[in-house]
Amino acid sequence: MQILLIAIFSIVLSVAAQFMLKLGMSSLDVKQAMAGPLTPRLPWIVFTNKFVFAGFTFYGVGAIVWLKVLASWDVSKAYPLVGLGFALTVLIGMLLGETVTAFRVLGILLICEGVWLVANS
Repeated sequence: MQILLIAIFSIVLSVAAQFMLKLGMSSLDVKQAMAGPLTPRLPWIVFTNKFVFAGFTFYGVGAIVWLKVLASWDVSKAYPLVGLGFALTVLIGMLLGETVTAFRVLGILLICEGVWLVANS
């Protein structure tokens, strides 16, 4: 049970990373830099944005946490749990006002069913 909670924590960090990256890439300074020509300064503007930086940090911490999961479980059992991140991302996206279609919900339900089947195998 403990390793499952560790896996879920890693997945939550990855989902949080996605939303941080989206916030950063939606910021005015990054949008303006992305709209202009490709210059050597562009990566600096993007990577020094606090939300982009936080997103990469969350990904890094999540990857380190995930190493504990891989040390305890077979990859074929652990990796399908990452599919839960899709469901969590859609839920949070809905709470933030993103449009979620019926087909997207159906796809997420199918992913969750697959995760359940793998977890019980």
